[in-house]
Amino acid sequence: MAFQIVINLIIAVMWMFLSESYSTASFIAGYLLGILLLLLLNRFIPDTFYLKRFVKIIKLVFLFIKELVISNIDIVKLVYSRKPDFEPGIFALPTDLKSNWEITLLANLISLTPGTLSIAISNDNTHIYIHAMDIDDIDESIHSIKDTFEKAIMEVTR
Repeated sequence: MAFQIVINLIIAVMWMFLSESYSTASFIAGYLLGILLLLLLNRFIPDTFYLKRFVKIIKLVFLFIKELVISNIDIVKLVYSRKPDFEPGIFALPTDLKSNWEITLLANLISLTPGTLSIAISNDNTHIYIHAMDIDDIDESIHSIKDTFEKAIMEVTR
């Protein structure tokens, strides 16, 4: 991915020199030309096209923002209800993530979402222990996290 970004930047700078126009517009035109060239020559360059991963990172950010807003609304409903009826608890989330970076990112996304907190990670990195403010169904909570954050992280990193 870094190799492709460097090649794209070199193409953009070369385009500026060849067109003898040292402006931002010329650099952007060269950058777009570099993207087109990298797309056309994709089979000769190792790794997948870097903008695919960039789009997946943007999707992960928007997913986090969506989950952040939804969980904030849920927590406000719990806090401001006349008779709060919630059931806090701790559950173990089995994870399919392998690298420390992926597991750390998942734990941080869980902790940054209101109502949940990552407490610990098992020694073999297969489970994350999570405290949730309101657990209706543990299996549903596990399924929800695996289908949103874990799936999006695996799309970004693999």
